[in-house]
Amino acid sequence: MSAYISIILEAMLPPGYKVEEIEIPVPWGHVAGRWWGPRDKQPIIAIHGWQDNAGTWDNLIPLLPVTTSVLCIDLPGHGLSTHYPKGMLYYIFWDGIVLLRRIVKHFEWSKITLMGHSLGGALSFMYAASFPDDVEKIICVDIASPAVREPSTMVKGTGQSIDKVLDYENLPIDKVPCYDYEEMIDIVCDAYKGSISRENCKVLMKRGMMPTPAHLKKRGYFFRRDPKLKVSGLAMMSIETALEYAAKVKCKVLNLRALPGQRWEKLDYYMSVIEKMKATADVRYVEVEGTHHIHLEDPEKIAHIIEEFLEDY
Repeated sequence: MSAYISIILEAMLPPGYKVEEIEIPVPWGHVAGRWWGPRDKQPIIAIHGWQDNAGTWDNLIPLLPVTTSVLCIDLPGHGLSTHYPKGMLYYIFWDGIVLLRRIVKHFEWSKITLMGHSLGGALSFMYAASFPDDVEKIICVDIASPAVREPSTMVKGTGQSIDKVLDYENLPIDKVPCYDYEEMIDIVCDAYKGSISRENCKVLMKRGMMPTPAHLKKRGYFFRRDPKLKVSGLAMMSIETALEYAAKVKCKVLNLRALPGQRWEKLDYYMSVIEKMKATADVRYVEVEGTHHIHLEDPEKIAHIIEEFLEDY
């Protein structure tokens, strides 16, 4: 399937662009990725948002210079990457730092550049704070740090989240919802609440859905992502913790804030994190009109900003 996806997408690219599907070994299986551009130089590592996949960058990367090397990964449980085994939970932000470290050590890279949207931007921020001497630049699209939560909110939701994880973990495959193609696209569009157009929902679903297994009587499509990913409230972060991480960032930072963008639970935390980073890091903060998925919906609005940051800033 991954080879088929690669062939289809390459046929749609302008002359000179190259993209290759790869698999990176991890203890529970593999992490899938789409490597754009030259393979003979260290790439930017691009990380998608929660419940999205590497296809989120398909509209942006071709607008960057053809010499730009970018490895777009599917986080575990997303896209074409292996799901965590039964009994293992997703802690969303914390898992991602470990994963990025595995990838960096696997390829023996140093002084890396990270580019992330939403969850991916939060992971870029946390990795830069956790390994400040190993990161040269980060690009964060419509997020400053992990979305913060009040302690009372986190405590209140713990029990419900745990029960949901166990329910999803024990969901038999014949009980997983199955839809026809157009119905699935409708569901995806509704879920994104206007952040992504119907056409771009189809872009994401190229690696976000799969046909039902042949042995099942029903025909249609499943979502590829692990149902356990729907539980995202465990091990969240307070504003105090986010600011402590912000104080550790030393690299060059490009933060692209979409307006109206995402409707965050706490609107004031975003700029607090940006201001905290400015004390130790070289931060460029840019506001651009667009939805939370501006990189997928209106990539031409930010491609030149990213190119300038990568080359000159």
